[in-house]
Amino acid sequence: MERQFVRGFIDGALSVLGVVLGASGGQLDVIISAGIGGGVANGISNVFGALTAERVEEEKEFRELEKSMLVELRDTRLYKEVRKRVIVRGMIDGLSTILGSVVPVLPFVIAYFMGFSVQSAIIWSVSLTALSLALIGIIYGRISREHLLISSAKMVVMGLIVALFSIAIERGVHFLMK
Repeated sequence: MERQFVRGFIDGALSVLGVVLGASGGQLDVIISAGIGGGVANGISNVFGALTAERVEEEKEFRELEKSMLVELRDTRLYKEVRKRVIVRGMIDGLSTILGSVVPVLPFVIAYFMGFSVQSAIIWSVSLTALSLALIGIIYGRISREHLLISSAKMVVMGLIVALFSIAIERGVHFLMK
């Protein structure tokens, strides 16, 4: 289950960071709408994608087990447990994606209500996303038994790469459209 949470959170945080930075040439309400809409759509998409992928993988393993045992197990408690595990994994993947997507949007929401500039929201969005990815890196490092600082640094670098590309795209498109 940890794998689905980590993957979903990273996906939500990085994809929505790209959305809000890509929309950062607009007004705060547009940036917030784009971020929330993108995060929810990504989360729902990940629920369906994970359910499909997990089901396919579990069904394949289940068929191999039935074949090796020379018996059908579809009406067993084991099969019901496998189906439940598929649903739980899919839901964790999607909900953690939505949770991760909140992180880069939150500074824009605060900026909207507190009267801060888009520029300060951008700085806080990138910083908060990097911090959350650093924490996810520590969690991932504990799960995978990797050095915690290295795992954390890898996650932060991923976030900074997404931020740089997203800002470059926003500025490039803004420049070309003038």
